[in-house]
Amino acid sequence: MPASTEEELTVLYVFGFERTAVVLSDLYFVDPDPLEGQESPEHGVRLEVRAITPGPLQGGIYSAQPIEIGDLIWRADLLESVDGPPGSFDRTHHHPGISRGLEPGPRVFDRKLSAAPVEWVGDQLADLEGLLKQAGAGGTPADAADAQSLRDCLPEVLEALGRLIDRVQAGELGRPPAEGPLANVRAGWL
Repeated sequence: MPASTEEELTVLYVFGFERTAVVLSDLYFVDPDPLEGQESPEHGVRLEVRAITPGPLQGGIYSAQPIEIGDLIWRADLLESVDGPPGSFDRTHHHPGISRGLEPGPRVFDRKLSAAPVEWVGDQLADLEGLLKQAGAGGTPADAADAQSLRDCLPEVLEALGRLIDRVQAGELGRPPAEGPLANVRAGWL
């Protein structure tokens, strides 16, 4: 990594269950082809529900377990314009329909999501079965077990989400890269 005067930092949380995972990270975007009214950079937190699959061991019984975080099931982008006030959530949206694989469906803006993002996301995650059905997946006993496991640790997920939002709004995370052109940027794990 090239040396820079400011430390480049991004954080990734993974909450993995039998077949699904909740992953969340800070991010920073400059869209080269933005929607009207969204021309300035944006930053915030992305939370996704993704498929998760353990891979075969590459060594002995004590070797590290390969893990694949695969297809996108659902996404919430708790974003706001960089030049706006912290806490505006003016670009916050979700993607209820996934086009294919890792490509999201269209952005859906919801005033309730922007007004209370952590609580709104919590309500969605509490119904993992509904999110899976909406994405055309689910219906197996493993999915029901994952849904219960997610409900059991939902406070931890929402605590991590809140911490990431706080750190973005404090300017610690969700920052542009220290070097390079800023006409087309995507900085973050997700």
